[in-house]
Amino acid sequence: MIEAMGLTKKYGEKVAVDDLTFTIRPGVVTGFLGPNGAGKSTTMRMLLGLDRPTGGTARVNGRPYAEHRAPLREVGALLEARAIHTGRSAHNHLLALAATNGISRRRVNEVIDLVGLRTVARKRAGGFSLGMGQRLGIASALLGDPHTLILDEPVNGLDPDGILWIRNLLKSLAAEGRTVFVSSHLMSEMALTASHLIVVGQGRLIADVGVEEFTRGASRDIVDVRTEEATRLRDLLAADGVSVTSTEPDRLQVSGLTSAAIGRVAAQAGIALIELTPQQASLEEAFMELTRDSVEFVVPAGGVR
Repeated sequence: MIEAMGLTKKYGEKVAVDDLTFTIRPGVVTGFLGPNGAGKSTTMRMLLGLDRPTGGTARVNGRPYAEHRAPLREVGALLEARAIHTGRSAHNHLLALAATNGISRRRVNEVIDLVGLRTVARKRAGGFSLGMGQRLGIASALLGDPHTLILDEPVNGLDPDGILWIRNLLKSLAAEGRTVFVSSHLMSEMALTASHLIVVGQGRLIADVGVEEFTRGASRDIVDVRTEEATRLRDLLAADGVSVTSTEPDRLQVSGLTSAAIGRVAAQAGIALIELTPQQASLEEAFMELTRDSVEFVVPAGGVR
């Protein structure tokens, strides 16, 4: 479990993180979202004891990170995948980490296989592609077989096969009861991976909510209807507070009625429905709507000149 309690970080007059309080629980993948400059990386660094909070406290598995006797076995972290000695091989990089944390050589080989680096394990990490560097960073995070994972942009640089791999890996780790806290700018991927979200903007907490509830809150009150009797159904649905529009002969967009209400009207009139679908906002649409006032850099109307 990860706990942030009134977490605050100031750099001079600038407030990077402002009184953040949240709990990341085991058993689910929790996504960490926010615009650039929202304070995500600073928050992760404070959770790991790399930055000292100006105020508040952070605990991982019940205590500050620095107080764990074997931190690599408690928490696996990926903040900067390329923060490695470029002259070392992937195998020797992991071996050095293992030696300083009482981890066996056998575990080094296990994580190399797990992340798909077996064929390049003896090559210098300085020659790795961005995606291979990410895999090595993830291997480092998994080396101690930790119960808690904190990963900053783990899919950065991965190809589609690699993205699918990390998605399934994070879900499987959460299913084992581990705590998985991951940030990403790829909304479509986060929608497929995370079950819960922590959303921040300008250093403040905006939302601490499940993914479905988050997107449902931004969804529009519009239902897409398809039927071969669209004209007759339109007449039956007409009422105060109900708007019905059509872009195709067999399609209607209805605002002001639920799917259930539309279905009842159609059933009572003997009208067969081919489609009855409430419009659901995507995670990206919901995120853009919620963080509209928290974006640090805004392109002016008309674009860049």
